[in-house]
Amino acid sequence: MNKQEEARHMALATLATPTPAEQLASPLEYILAEHFRQRTLCWTIDRIADDRARDEECIAAVLRFLREEFGPHVIDEEEDLFPLLRRRAEPEDRIDEVLGALSQEHAADKFDANAILEDLDGAKAGKRFTKTFRALLHRFAANERRHLVVENAIVLPLARVRLTVDDLHNLGRRMAARRGIDFRGFSHAV
Repeated sequence: MNKQEEARHMALATLATPTPAEQLASPLEYILAEHFRQRTLCWTIDRIADDRARDEECIAAVLRFLREEFGPHVIDEEEDLFPLLRRRAEPEDRIDEVLGALSQEHAADKFDANAILEDLDGAKAGKRFTKTFRALLHRFAANERRHLVVENAIVLPLARVRLTVDDLHNLGRRMAARRGIDFRGFSHAV
């Protein structure tokens, strides 16, 4: 197996393997693990955009991830993590501007993700990718990577410092409920 095929195989395995539910006991670590999977999604999306031959397995993996896992993660951040962080941040943290920009990016990403889903569904029916669609794929992947950097370098480290043990427990509980997972059985590491 050559390096490209090995990378493809690893990407498909990563996208197909959800972050272990037990990690919800440490919700910031869960979010970080999901960010790794989203970076893998970006790699796969770029691969689809660049490949002249249609890779049905990569297309199916991206469709599934965008439909099933992308939305709950954004909701985790928008409805739970960001409001908690706004409440706990100190004025010198100046986090409102960062979180506001990320929220705008999430809205744009949702719009782009829906367009990608529509076009990838059309591709299953034999529709060819246009140059414009390939550019959309690259833009989406680049935007995701950029805001993952901000979340990993600014938001998550600040959350580790500012959120309380109770905040983290409640965050994990809400994230678990969103996924239909019973949170009571976890040993809480927060």
